[in-house]
Amino acid sequence: MTPLAPSDRDLASADLDYPLDPALIATAPAHPRDHARLFVFHRATGAIEHRKVADLAEYLQSGSKMVVNETRVAPLRFVGCRVSDGRQTEGLFLGKAQEGHWIALIKGSKKFHRGDVLELQVSGCGTGDSGAALDRITLHARRNECWEVSFEAGVNPSTVFERSGYTPLPPYILHARKVAAARGEGGARAGGESHDRVDYQTVFAHTSDLPSCAAPTAGLHFTPELLARIDSAGVERVAVELQVGTGTFRPVDSQWLSQHPMHHEHCRVSAHNLLRLEGWKNAPSLVVGTTSVRLLESIPMPLAPDFFANAQAMVAAGQGDGAAMDFVTNILITPGFKFQWTHRLLTNFHLPKSTLLALVGALVGLDQLKELYSIASSERYRFYSFGDAMLILP
Repeated sequence: MTPLAPSDRDLASADLDYPLDPALIATAPAHPRDHARLFVFHRATGAIEHRKVADLAEYLQSGSKMVVNETRVAPLRFVGCRVSDGRQTEGLFLGKAQEGHWIALIKGSKKFHRGDVLELQVSGCGTGDSGAALDRITLHARRNECWEVSFEAGVNPSTVFERSGYTPLPPYILHARKVAAARGEGGARAGGESHDRVDYQTVFAHTSDLPSCAAPTAGLHFTPELLARIDSAGVERVAVELQVGTGTFRPVDSQWLSQHPMHHEHCRVSAHNLLRLEGWKNAPSLVVGTTSVRLLESIPMPLAPDFFANAQAMVAAGQGDGAAMDFVTNILITPGFKFQWTHRLLTNFHLPKSTLLALVGALVGLDQLKELYSIASSERYRFYSFGDAMLILP
């Protein structure tokens, strides 16, 4: 007998699965970026169009707004070896811990010990002296698969990332490259890390103290030329910031979606951009990417009057870009969710058994979404982070 769901509105993880030809999984972006294909779905009529992302401006109206996640991906992946015996490993810097320390996900974490020093491999993209000593980190306390680590005295972590860090590409892309290398097909395309740093970054990424370890992938489709066309169409671009973490790739392994340990992500909206969101419901506005959806749908709606009053005061005092609303979200959006902000969405094609698939399924209906994915598969659309895009309209 199949156990009952924890609630009538819960979703079995098996319902988030769908068949996909592995050949459709993109391991490199389209060039130019806006030449990626665009699957357009009109919810009201069920009509489908097959276009290019470069045509996006045709679906936007003057006076509307477009929200994008301007987070910047930092080169937080590293390769290194233990100084004492040369044991090799790789890992990912996840975020700050206590003062002067960071949390790092380290492969084979149980094989390392407190006090171990790891020497990091130079990625070849740093701006420092090529003859400088290699960067090192010291391990202090293990937290499951992670370690709390420190950098050498006087060394800025950002300098280490730029000099010894690699682009934190999704694991499936790294695996595909290793398989290709084993077949003698080349583990990475020409350009290597220098190209990865450009390809896995949006053109509107903004440097801040909230580096992401994954890209807001719907934003990767934009080019300066496409943004210029959208601006010319009278569409106002509003930037928000959600720090994308590794949890975005974590599959739903539990039997029921409600049992999935949802990841937390830091969000930020400047006072200036918060004001630009006022009147959102009165315009046919577009949300770019599921990370932007997660941020917007975590903001209370309607916003309290004093929220805007405080933002107006900060902008009037010339503090609008410096002051911001910061908060953390672990929102889980599933079918049955009542969207307050999101009615038009540009998104990629997401992994099976993922919370992102559940989010998009909440907007269009999960059965409908699976049908659309089946059509996209038969039309040979490219899936996942470097893949094609879907535009969902009311």
